[in-house]
Amino acid sequence: MLTQKQLQLLEFIYKRTQKNGISPSFDEMKEALDLRSKSGIHRLITALEERGFIRRLAHRARAIEVTKMPGTQTTVSNNFSPKLFEGSRPSRPIGAINIDSHNVNSVPMMGRIAAGVPISAIEDYTYDITVPGNMVSGQGRHYALEVKGDSMIDAGINDGDVVIIKETNTAENGDIVVALVENQEATLKRFRRKGSSIALEASNPAYETRVFSDTQIKVQGKLVGLIRTY
Repeated sequence: MLTQKQLQLLEFIYKRTQKNGISPSFDEMKEALDLRSKSGIHRLITALEERGFIRRLAHRARAIEVTKMPGTQTTVSNNFSPKLFEGSRPSRPIGAINIDSHNVNSVPMMGRIAAGVPISAIEDYTYDITVPGNMVSGQGRHYALEVKGDSMIDAGINDGDVVIIKETNTAENGDIVVALVENQEATLKRFRRKGSSIALEASNPAYETRVFSDTQIKVQGKLVGLIRTY
């Protein structure tokens, strides 16, 4: 069952996409629902995605497709192809290496991490993945997380990428970290400390920087590598 706001947003996205062939911007969604900030839109989008009513097209910022409407169990099909905008999947980076051609190590995959509005805290161990040995060189425990969301897209981290994290409880300004928010939610963001405040900074202008007291944030690891499937 959807809340009134979730249903309102779903109908707005559906009608706008039907009319224009592209999903509305977050600013347009915020205005349509009369919300004060985009963070409320992000929460609604996440809820709709978790319930299977929409999907965010991979590696493209804010490209949303309605997959079904309330009362139906089938995928929405209206003979149109949504246009994509505001970013596209980057080409293979220069210097990218193939895992199978180098020394490799295994690290545990610990679930998903939100690069967007924080979702549930890091899950338990699921399986091991293979990574280049030089990505996890040096002392310390490493683990992997699958990225969910597009808030770090301007840092080259896309929805669906796998990030390799070195476990640590400290960070320098500018580091991209796994941060646990109020012992409940984990997110991947750039770390900024000023006095007793910590800012979790996105790398996508669609997302607001969130500021917390240092007692609300626990650093759980620092980004050391990224794996992408082409």
